[in-house]
Amino acid sequence: MNPITGSIVALVTPMHEDGSVDYPTLRKLIDWHITEGTDCIGVVGTTGESPTVNVEEHCEIIRVSVEQAKTHGARRVPIMAGCGANSTAEAIELARFAQRVGADCQLQVVPYYNKPTQEGQYQHFKAIAEAVGDLPTVLYNVPGRTVADMAHDTVLRLAQVPGIVGIKEATGNIERAQWLIRDVPKGFSVYSGDDPTAVALMLCGGQGNISVTANIAPRLMHELCVAAVAGDVKRAMAIQFQLMPVHKNLFVEANPIPLKWAMARMGLCSEAMRLPMTPMTRALEPVVEGALKQAGLLS
Repeated sequence: MNPITGSIVALVTPMHEDGSVDYPTLRKLIDWHITEGTDCIGVVGTTGESPTVNVEEHCEIIRVSVEQAKTHGARRVPIMAGCGANSTAEAIELARFAQRVGADCQLQVVPYYNKPTQEGQYQHFKAIAEAVGDLPTVLYNVPGRTVADMAHDTVLRLAQVPGIVGIKEATGNIERAQWLIRDVPKGFSVYSGDDPTAVALMLCGGQGNISVTANIAPRLMHELCVAAVAGDVKRAMAIQFQLMPVHKNLFVEANPIPLKWAMARMGLCSEAMRLPMTPMTRALEPVVEGALKQAGLLS
């Protein structure tokens, strides 16, 4: 895999009002992101409601996304398939499917709920990388959701495992990100997983941003990432200041609740989600709408 840099959208999974996956809209969103300059499309992660789709749906979302990313057999944009699980065997099963249908790489989150030790995390990711051969693995550390936190030294150990090519660092801690960027081996990518601090991580030497905001501002996020990776502080920060209200207010409730409301407001997909996710509290609608208007995403 050629190293991925830039804006990687953490794509929503659009759904019909009955909760079924809306595959036609998924295809339209992928086409739109390609047109808008998104550099890579990440599917079936947290933003894609991976906890509430079943295994068959999870696989079909990956398959459809890979298929849509091609035109006449040529790949238009790389697909990063979310394959994480708190069971190593299940994570390997998902990764093998993603590899079989042609995904470009996989995103593997720290196992959640069961709180593995650092050695358990190392063995988990090592087993996945060894099982799927040439499907590159991007680690994903988000202790705010998983409870378990991947330590710096564990990342450095895993960076030596063939096939593990990067990490989505979603703690929002820039000092921590700087230590990673300083210490990881050449060719190992550090991506932000936190929109408010992503510009700082990239200006420190990170390779891109796996972004929630990119769902509604793909062109701006692409341009922000291009500027930040190139070290163009002035341009990167001009876009960052424009997008800051969106970064903040897409998290007034748990992701992707406000994001799906915003996407429905912009006519991109429906607000529908599956329980236990519920529609955004109506009192928050003016807050999110105001953020979209401040960023120039709504008139």
